[in-house]
Amino acid sequence: MAENAENPNAGKEFGEGNYKAAQNFRAAQEEFAADKQQVEAKAREAADALDGAEAEELEQAEAAARDGHAA
Repeated sequence: MAENAENPNAGKEFGEGNYKAAQNFRAAQEEFAADKQQVEAKAREAADALDGAEAEELEQAEAAARDGHAA
């Protein structure tokens, strides 16, 4: 069946979002989460950042996000 002949918009993305990008992002996140050593390393990095020089900036960004504003 010639779907493109019947629907000239077949295969095009419409509306909000990019479904392929979302699919790729989800796959990358699942791959990251499956690597427990990498997850633990990133968790240590985050904890160190909260205790380091950028702590104040991170706290301000968190407060802005909580209030619904961009940092």
